[in-house]
Amino acid sequence: MRLLFAGTPEFAVPTLLALLEKKYDIPLVLTQPSRPTGRGQKPQCSAIKTVALQHHLNLLQPESLKTPDIQALLKSQKADVMIVVAYGMLLPKPILMLPRFGCINVHASLLPRWRGAAPIPYAILAGDKQTGITIMKMDEGLDTGDILLQESIPITSQDTTHSLQTRLANLGATLLIKNLDDLQKTGKLAAQKQNENEVTSTKKILKTEGLLDWTHSAILLERKVRAFNPWPRTYFYLNKTNIRVWEAEVIHKKPEAPPGTLLEVTPEHLYIACNDAIFSPLLIQFAGKNPTTWTNIYNAHRSLFQTGSILLTPPSH
Repeated sequence: MRLLFAGTPEFAVPTLLALLEKKYDIPLVLTQPSRPTGRGQKPQCSAIKTVALQHHLNLLQPESLKTPDIQALLKSQKADVMIVVAYGMLLPKPILMLPRFGCINVHASLLPRWRGAAPIPYAILAGDKQTGITIMKMDEGLDTGDILLQESIPITSQDTTHSLQTRLANLGATLLIKNLDDLQKTGKLAAQKQNENEVTSTKKILKTEGLLDWTHSAILLERKVRAFNPWPRTYFYLNKTNIRVWEAEVIHKKPEAPPGTLLEVTPEHLYIACNDAIFSPLLIQFAGKNPTTWTNIYNAHRSLFQTGSILLTPPSH
């Protein structure tokens, strides 16, 4: 079977590697153009570009898929299927129609729940008990295509976006191979429509959303810490000092103080009042330093944290 592959971040790597291990014919790999990143603003290869180069695969990094020359090039590949995993571009209709069996997407949620760009953090933020992978036959909409295969995994109280991404990326690779095996045996894709009454959608997460607002629920803030790890990371301000939080817990006790009040400052814990309960940061990072435990922060910076003082939430813009 002849496959085109389109993907960009680390999440897509296990699927590409699984296809290579199965000796699928992959004449062309598409990935996003290299973008300037970091302080030096140097163009950085995507994870898929790195893997494609390591395996001497033909690579294409188009700025757009709408140009006639790109579409002609893809048509000339005479692909049976195009596999799309976190590519980062919507496929126009002419490309969706090119492969013999269409385009198949690996999506990191149990569709129709959490369509869109950020299904993993949204599942954590919502307190979902499970998520999973959907193998989907793509259409012109955003994650609106027919479902080919699904499998769920539990979300634990310790899961972060990073930990879920790792598990889901591996599950996605396994399910896609199973789906392609079925396609080769039967010559057809068994699909079912999504239930439009159960749709929930996600939006691209902004860096400013990582700012912790003490007027919100402590439960939501703890979920944010996990949902925004590794990006955009959660943080708060102490006397204009930006402090990141990598791990936290909720103390289920209603505080008798305004949101943002430092209720207790001891070597064992820092308790911060929220509107419904108490937020306790466990793993903290000062700018330019490595993340460390609250106890280490207390020993090094105890004068910064005064019981009874109030952390103000400055504007996030």
